[in-house]
Amino acid sequence: MPLYKTFRPNTNSIIKLWKITESLEELMAPLDLKKDSKDRVLSMKSEIHQCGFLSVRHLLRSEGYTDQDLYYDDNGKPHLKDGKHISISHSFEFSGIIISDSEVGIDIEKQRQKIGIIAKKFVDYELNYLNQNAEDYVKKLTIIWCIKESLYKLFATPGMVFKNHFLVIPFMLEDEETVCWIDYNNLKHRYKASFFEFDGFSCAYVIQE
Repeated sequence: MPLYKTFRPNTNSIIKLWKITESLEELMAPLDLKKDSKDRVLSMKSEIHQCGFLSVRHLLRSEGYTDQDLYYDDNGKPHLKDGKHISISHSFEFSGIIISDSEVGIDIEKQRQKIGIIAKKFVDYELNYLNQNAEDYVKKLTIIWCIKESLYKLFATPGMVFKNHFLVIPFMLEDEETVCWIDYNNLKHRYKASFFEFDGFSCAYVIQE
């Protein structure tokens, strides 16, 4: 079982990462999927996405859950039937979940140069401290994206825009944490975001305190 990493950011939360090395058939075989989940997998055109979806179910299984324990609300936010909070992410050969007593968000992204092309679509305030010529530019951009995606998953409110409603305070990669804000509908919400890098990927997560 390619469980890549497991750790507890606090006493009430657990994060698990999976490295996908199995075939689609190997991932599918031991799982008991709901009809909706089976239909969703079969409708996916990309095998990478299919394997990501199924590997998340293996992560759930490693924590004693089944596909039947997971459901989604009208905004597409996942929930667990026992009342625990969950967030899910997958990117290429990695997938991850965070399960907590508190509201959470997690995101994994592969570090790629192409993120610089779309930077102005999701950063605004952050342009004040980013240096496009710095060696860590792509890594920092990827972390910012992961943090904003994590906030979006935690807040799960239609109409929120990464560039307009989320901001990430300046940070150093070695800090592995920073402060971030949601500024939406005249309400301001402050969060601490944590992040780390592995195998050419970035991961960030936010836990509501």
